[in-house]
Amino acid sequence: MEMKTKKFKLDVKGMSCANCAAGIKKHLESKGLKDVNVNFSTGEVSWGSSKKLDKSKVKNIITELGYTIKSKKKDKEKDLSLVEKYFYFTLIFTLPLFSHMFFSEDSFIQNPVLQFFLCLPVYIVGIKYFGKSAWGSLKTGIPNMDVLIFIGSTAAFVYSIYGWVLFGSEHAHNYLFFETTATIITLVLLGNVLEHKSVKKTTSAIGDLSKIQEVIAKKETPNGIVEIPFDKIKTNDILIINNGDKIPTDGIIISGTSYIDESMITGESIPIYKTKGDEVIGGTIITDGNLKIKATKIGDDTLLSQIIELVKNAQNNKPNIQKLGDKVSAIFVPVVLTISILTFFIGHFHFGINMQDALLRSIAVLVISCPCAMGLATPTAVMVGIGRAAKNGILIKGGDTLEKLATIKNIVFDKTGTLTTGKFEVSELNIITGDDAEVKNIIYNIEQHSSHPIAKSLCNAFKNHSTPLELSEIKEIKGESISAKIKEDSYQIGSSKIYKSDQKHDLYVLKNNNLIATLNITDQLKKNTTEVLNTIHNRGYNSVLLSGDKKEKCNSVATTLGITRVFSEQLPQDKISQIELLNKADNTAMLGDGINDAPALAKASIGISLGNATQVAIQTADVLLLNNEDLDQLPKALAVGKHTLLTIKQNLFWAFAYNLVAIPIAVSGLLNPMWGALFMAFSDVIVIGNSIRLRYKKIF
Repeated sequence: MEMKTKKFKLDVKGMSCANCAAGIKKHLESKGLKDVNVNFSTGEVSWGSSKKLDKSKVKNIITELGYTIKSKKKDKEKDLSLVEKYFYFTLIFTLPLFSHMFFSEDSFIQNPVLQFFLCLPVYIVGIKYFGKSAWGSLKTGIPNMDVLIFIGSTAAFVYSIYGWVLFGSEHAHNYLFFETTATIITLVLLGNVLEHKSVKKTTSAIGDLSKIQEVIAKKETPNGIVEIPFDKIKTNDILIINNGDKIPTDGIIISGTSYIDESMITGESIPIYKTKGDEVIGGTIITDGNLKIKATKIGDDTLLSQIIELVKNAQNNKPNIQKLGDKVSAIFVPVVLTISILTFFIGHFHFGINMQDALLRSIAVLVISCPCAMGLATPTAVMVGIGRAAKNGILIKGGDTLEKLATIKNIVFDKTGTLTTGKFEVSELNIITGDDAEVKNIIYNIEQHSSHPIAKSLCNAFKNHSTPLELSEIKEIKGESISAKIKEDSYQIGSSKIYKSDQKHDLYVLKNNNLIATLNITDQLKKNTTEVLNTIHNRGYNSVLLSGDKKEKCNSVATTLGITRVFSEQLPQDKISQIELLNKADNTAMLGDGINDAPALAKASIGISLGNATQVAIQTADVLLLNNEDLDQLPKALAVGKHTLLTIKQNLFWAFAYNLVAIPIAVSGLLNPMWGALFMAFSDVIVIGNSIRLRYKKIF
């Protein structure tokens, strides 16, 4: 699964919305960095190698924008995050300030001096949190939501001071909006607290997978066994794993046998039996037995690390549907600022609305608008969808793949190794001349000298009661036959290329060029294949069989599985032509595992491969099903794609509808700025909550 390129990474704190991530990405790209990916959900910034900028310079660029670089040291999580501390701090001052609305005009709480000093600490927090973020976003050229919040709260704060200075303490109460400033800042901080907690839940799959890696390994050394953490393991280290232990890294068994639970990686619920020479996957659990393994892959090279990386980088390739949200988000803040300014000036100077009311309407427009909801609509759903797929042994390369999965109509299957196991068995042996046991024994002894999969199947079929024979002049012609001499007789076993007959068989056995037996071989269907195809047909997908195998065998498999369209004896270039034709009619997925399938996988709308496929097929595919034993993960992958796209559409509908309704209400003066701040604070949470729902809803 070699999909890695050299990447540099930083963990960044301070991104308050998806526009922040877009701004950092744009700014870094303007400095000459390539392959920049900024993940708002995880706080991770990554980029490809660059001759212009080293890692320290990139750190400086990001910190100059107002963000903080997290330390590599894994400190214990603090009880409260910075935004939570800010929220509780501002709440202490905002509650008494807000309460003045319920007291008479001669109450001490109405004193402008008292209100100013209650509001001032809250406003300072607003400057530090929202002002700093707003300034950083303006420097990147993509203003974020904090620009609106900071301008709105500042307008109320400055106007309150203006009214106080102009009219004095006794007559200023009609001009004081200190409580509006404090309440806006406090409520938006509350929204950020809830939003950040919710976003963490959308990335829970990353956390769950990362926890699997947190293993203490037992390393064999000349001085005995020592315990080391996962990140200290080196290639070729000898590790001891006992019954019930978690395998610390990818490796190969050098002694011992065991049953291994690989469900957390492949989705296969039944433990797999493994012995010397077999490969093991880091993070899987030994349910019975003890092993000694040699580490073959460590750190970021392990399968589990690459799975985590795929999930983290799900937003590298954005779905097309996200482009609409991104375009609107990019121009949203300037548009809202314009609407807010026009609301004040037109309301006050054209319609004669008093200055206080016009100002409140203008502020309400600023604080109720929410570009974040549009920015979060797609990435949060994609993170949950890809994370859920990964926990079921399905690797999806990029958010755009999820969108394409949801639009698939045709599913094209390769046969051998995809629908079938690739393990052959003898379905029919017809002895024409000679003794039954003797012919079987001859076939067994000759086929022992071939490494062809069919030869191995023949040996397994005729192994019982076989006896050694002395062979000479053994010769194998690849793809045609194998021959040998036993005593004075020459024998040849091969395809129709060695014997022409009206009756077609898979293999012919010749003795001194005379036919003595024929064999037919079948390739076993994978378990549950019939059920999987029935599920796919019931969901309205069209299935197609596209194989290089013989017509008779393809038709037999297609009949068994209910596949009506069959293309047999297809060369790689033929497969590409068929996929092109199918793609013209409807979006098409191709499921294959061989080198000859790779071009067709690349040509299809979506290429789907298996975990044990050839390397070129794995690299070409967009989706990887890690469970090689059956195709149960295929309908699950299709379901994740459909429901993720549905969730994105629901999120975008809410985000657009909310802003389309909320802004006119604010302009009309029907909404107090404080209520506007409250509604805005919860609009993001609704979008994220709908994405989290995808994590739990029953979709398969």
